[in-house]
Amino acid sequence: MTKNFASEARSAPTSPPAPPIGGFQEVGGHRLWVHEVGSGGPAVVFLPGAGASGLDYLAAQQGVSEFCTALVYDRGGSGYSDRVPLPRTASAVAEELRELLRALDLAGPYILVAHSLGGAYAHRFAQLYPHDVAGLVWLDGFHRDWDTFMPTAASPAAGGQTELVLEKTRAMRPALRAMFTELVAGYPEQLQQPLIDAHLSDEWLRVGIVERGTLVALADELRGGPGLPDVPLIAITAEGVDPGPQAQIPEQALRAIHEGMRKMAAAVAGSVTSGEHRVVSGVGHLQLCFTHADIVVGAVLDVVDRVTRAA
Repeated sequence: MTKNFASEARSAPTSPPAPPIGGFQEVGGHRLWVHEVGSGGPAVVFLPGAGASGLDYLAAQQGVSEFCTALVYDRGGSGYSDRVPLPRTASAVAEELRELLRALDLAGPYILVAHSLGGAYAHRFAQLYPHDVAGLVWLDGFHRDWDTFMPTAASPAAGGQTELVLEKTRAMRPALRAMFTELVAGYPEQLQQPLIDAHLSDEWLRVGIVERGTLVALADELRGGPGLPDVPLIAITAEGVDPGPQAQIPEQALRAIHEGMRKMAAAVAGSVTSGEHRVVSGVGHLQLCFTHADIVVGAVLDVVDRVTRAA
């Protein structure tokens, strides 16, 4: 089964950029961009990173749809979804996601695929609705104990004022354009330029900066609840360098970041009975989902298999 709401997307009012595929579902008085493909369960739900869109995970979604229902979406205030006040709490995002899944009549429990900042929202969803989570795929996910593992320079508190950071980011647009052009090279041609332009827009850049600026508050919020549920989990660490600005980070700093990410993911995998940690060399944080979707699909398939056998 394929649900594609493209006609709805064209007729709906658009304050954010118009999505090239997918459509909208109203939740809590605002519209969320969604794209659902495939059939069967357990349903797999992708939770994007900061400043990312569900469309960034299209390649992995298509692979997963060959054996399960696969949903990508943009949380309120981000991507192609309607604008809502930012920043938001993890609880607000988790509650919104549960309302979306109910509105789509997508039965749980679900396998959550959490990339980067999406890890915070997946964790909060699991705290609030533990019986709705069948399994987890952790893709360089943010964890509440980030500061325990990461170097000081990568601390969530090491941010800055949004407009100042945005001005610096604008100066990197040529490098960012080259990066996204490389990342989406395997996408259908009609999707490439709209997604590149959206990622480089002031609106999307600002959203990413604001979301990354909430990490300290999100970590504090998550510490008020339990750890991850004891469900099948595969954590992946991408130990490579994405094209673009990340390539300018000094090698010693990159090594420290990779080491911290590896230890943090190993701790996440070790916190559950059926956990596994996989390290992927030569693949960057963003490349993992754009250009190496087969790695993500393989991890999802393995979690689906473990969930199915345990049922």
